[in-house]
Amino acid sequence: MMNKEEIAPHVKEIARVLEGKVKEQDIERDLDNYLNVYRMSLEASKRHIVRKYGGDPNALTKGDKKTLAQLGLSEGSVDILVRVMSSNLKEITVSGQPKTIQTGILADEAGTTVRFTVWDLAKADLKAGENYLIRYAYTREWNGQPEVHLGNRVVVEQRPQEEVTVPEGVTVPATGGYSAPTTAKVAELRDNMNNITLTGRILSLSSREVETPSGKKTMFSGIIGDETGRVEFTAWEDFKLREGEVVTIANAYVKGWKGIPRLSFGEKANVSRPSIKFPSVEELSKEVRRTIEDIERAGGASDVVVQGTIVDIKKGTGLIFRCPECHRVVQKGVCQIHGKVQQVPDLRIRVIVDDGTSAMTAVMKKEVSEKLTGITLKEALDEARETMDTEAIAHRFEERLLAKPVELRGSVMSDEYGPSMNVTEAKFAVPDVRSEAEALLAKIEVI
Repeated sequence: MMNKEEIAPHVKEIARVLEGKVKEQDIERDLDNYLNVYRMSLEASKRHIVRKYGGDPNALTKGDKKTLAQLGLSEGSVDILVRVMSSNLKEITVSGQPKTIQTGILADEAGTTVRFTVWDLAKADLKAGENYLIRYAYTREWNGQPEVHLGNRVVVEQRPQEEVTVPEGVTVPATGGYSAPTTAKVAELRDNMNNITLTGRILSLSSREVETPSGKKTMFSGIIGDETGRVEFTAWEDFKLREGEVVTIANAYVKGWKGIPRLSFGEKANVSRPSIKFPSVEELSKEVRRTIEDIERAGGASDVVVQGTIVDIKKGTGLIFRCPECHRVVQKGVCQIHGKVQQVPDLRIRVIVDDGTSAMTAVMKKEVSEKLTGITLKEALDEARETMDTEAIAHRFEERLLAKPVELRGSVMSDEYGPSMNVTEAKFAVPDVRSEAEALLAKIEVI
């Protein structure tokens, strides 16, 4: 239970993110309800309230601290500790209006350099030769390399000179730096990363012929895994890969599909077979648990398990009807593509799940929906006919799902609306009361 005094600073933070559009007493009432009635986590409650009133929950999220060599080409929120190697002002035109921005080069202790752009000089004015901790920056691609952008959310803190020591001989490149080779685990892969070195075990492998401008070519694909997860891969050359073997792939790159990372490597890559102890195929095939925040930073994930709380029921949950041709949801028997059709009934769940680190949409098809709720498609149709109300099942789903902890398994994609999981398995999460009690008793004994 959290009392009024403990809730107060979080109410202030939510009010700040909502830019004063909602009264603090309304925020306090909602926060108290979610925390002390629904028993949701503090972070999940805060994001849900911000989302409820039309705000951006990401404004409550901390950045991800990285070195410059670790930067991807499309980071959404990142923290970096750097020295400004050069800085200059530049006049540009935005929407027909003149605008002054700041550009230059950053370096870190490893000697890596990148270009930067400051879009709001009121937020940041970086001086050459000074060190800064830059929070909530983002990156964009520039000539195949990441460029750091400081937007209206950025927070800049000047740091002591001894905190960043750039190696002697580091020059300021005209092109904005280079991307050093990066050794990565599967869970660290991000869309548009390049020059990656990864060690993993080949869990599946297949090949097929594809047409290229130079003629037919054999493409090899499959799944490679390490202790942090699994990822699909494509090899554009025959590296004599074998299912079950452990390989180290150097100079690979990542190209995602709707945010799901996919490892690719071709003629410039090098594949070796290290003699190291590595998890077995059976161990690597087990479920991989990830936080939503971690998945969001990666841009997506394949076959992962997430545990969180259902904080919102989306429209389109319950009994729906589909077009028999394209399987799109129809309204009153009319498909946007095929017009009037003989609609096919179906069940679906669309919810927002929050695990305390971030939130995502989760979509469950008929089989998963039936198993989770215990309500079959036949029961839903019977009830709709009896009540003459197709929304009746949606209300029952809401009663059974809202504010309930769940464990979901599936692949997560990302688009302009954020991360979304296509759920393959779902169950209500049962708290491990015994483990929690033992942990509490251990703390008491220490005291």
